[in-house]
Amino acid sequence: MTRRKQGLWRRRRGVLTVVTVLVTAAVAGGLVAFEPWRLFTSSTVNEEIPVSVAEEAATPSARSTAPSPTRSASATPSPTGTASASPTPDDTPAGPRELASGQFVTQEHETTGTARILRLADGERYLRLDTFSTSDGPDLHVWITDQAAGGSWGKYDDGRFLRLGELKGTDGNQNYRIPADADLAGLRSVVIWCDRFNVAFGSAPLES
Repeated sequence: MTRRKQGLWRRRRGVLTVVTVLVTAAVAGGLVAFEPWRLFTSSTVNEEIPVSVAEEAATPSARSTAPSPTRSASATPSPTGTASASPTPDDTPAGPRELASGQFVTQEHETTGTARILRLADGERYLRLDTFSTSDGPDLHVWITDQAAGGSWGKYDDGRFLRLGELKGTDGNQNYRIPADADLAGLRSVVIWCDRFNVAFGSAPLES
């Protein structure tokens, strides 16, 4: 092989090396960013409906398990001669009140279930996702926004939105606490938001 040919071969080999390094880096970067393996993964989180401290204290498990007496001291004879216990007031706190709800619609990825805003007896508010299901993906978050559900994938960060945290799981029943000072006036939808690529996986209208 002549010196000229050797020089050409070295230059070509150098170019090939640089191209290989660049392609490898691009593929690695794409894998890190897109995390394509998430197309085949899922996770399930099932949480009970949230309750206030008063409601939790009133549950049977929190009450005394001591046996009741065989005869109540407050029993009074009935007109027929049979003793009947005096009625006691029902002091069980009311359950969560639903403020708004809506069904999820699919956007970037198939998403189903119900979104509900609940107010507890003590005033705490939660977003609850019931029978929820979506695809896994990178950097997924739960937002409440002033945008209408459905439509363009990327519109939800254009207006006002409230971040409630990372999505806990792709499936199940999940609770997300709403900060006490959060103003929900004008917020119209819940969205499962991919923050890395600015797209909505799915959204649900909030209707009272």
